[in-house]
Amino acid sequence: MEDRRPIILPTYARLTIILFGLVLLTFVLIKGRDILVPLIYSLLLAVLLNRGVNFLVSRKINRVLAIVIVIIFSIVVLIAGIYLLSMELTSFKSTLPKMESRFNEVLNNATDWGARKFHLSKGKINGWYASTRVKALAGANSMIGETLLTITDVLVLFILIPVYLFMILYYKPLLIKFFQLLFTETHQEKVEHVLFKSKAIVQSYLNGLLIEALLVATLNSIALILLGIDYAILLGVIGALLNIIPFIGGILSVALPLLLAFTTKDSISYPLLVIISYMLIQFIDNHYITPKIVASKVKINALMAIIVVLIGNGIWGIPGMFLSIPVAGILKLIFEQIEELRAWAFLLGDTMPLKIIYRLKLRGRKK
Repeated sequence: MEDRRPIILPTYARLTIILFGLVLLTFVLIKGRDILVPLIYSLLLAVLLNRGVNFLVSRKINRVLAIVIVIIFSIVVLIAGIYLLSMELTSFKSTLPKMESRFNEVLNNATDWGARKFHLSKGKINGWYASTRVKALAGANSMIGETLLTITDVLVLFILIPVYLFMILYYKPLLIKFFQLLFTETHQEKVEHVLFKSKAIVQSYLNGLLIEALLVATLNSIALILLGIDYAILLGVIGALLNIIPFIGGILSVALPLLLAFTTKDSISYPLLVIISYMLIQFIDNHYITPKIVASKVKINALMAIIVVLIGNGIWGIPGMFLSIPVAGILKLIFEQIEELRAWAFLLGDTMPLKIIYRLKLRGRKK
């Protein structure tokens, strides 16, 4: 009689298999960037737009026509938003000479102060600045090249994403059935439950992220308008988009309005007010908007958020940074529905085990 007991591998063998799997997965993600990035964007958008398609279908509209209407409406809204922002951006370019002049003035004052304070030759400081500027310009040229490449990628995305989006929405029943067939009949009911529950939570999560971005953009724009900072709407929207990236995005979002306030306003109070305003908005977002709208149960803890952002940047660059947190949040939601993967969901989450904390405190007191 055959021995059907499961084979238990030693710990080092399991770790080796996991490590090999992670290396292989990273290699596939890097090599498949051009295919996977637009596909993931399309999947996220499909989850967001699926409710609109279902609404139109419930009104006796043909499913294909409903999908086309929703996609066209989304493209029109997106183009209108890009057009309005591009107008602001074109106007913003006109202030660049003034900003450069102001920056040079501040730099000259700083050079004079450094020469007096540290008894250095002004010529040496200017020479160091000139060499640094050459290196910076070389880096800027490289950045411009990468930006042009990114713009090309964006144009490709505008072509691929609508096609992917239509196909995903149209073949949704086929994709669901595919995941069901991956498992045996005894597990199909559980798989169906996990798929539908995860879809509902993910849809709610992504809608929450969208609403959060709109609220943060509004708060940013109102704060900058009240302070009299030019191009408040443009800077507010950019700040809201960067806010998706935790910690790093918050710092980057305040940098541009801070620089603009510093170079276009005569008083030092304006840059300070910009910093205070953005700190207040971040406080409101972290303590009220995110817990109420995005839902705290999908929140990623600070350590894992930084790690997944760095991993996303290392694998896919800037698109990877923006996709890392939503993808990590979605994986956390899916892991919570599968018993064998709940430990990983716990690692990604921000729920602290109170019993362990209490025990650590007791041990500290005894020592």
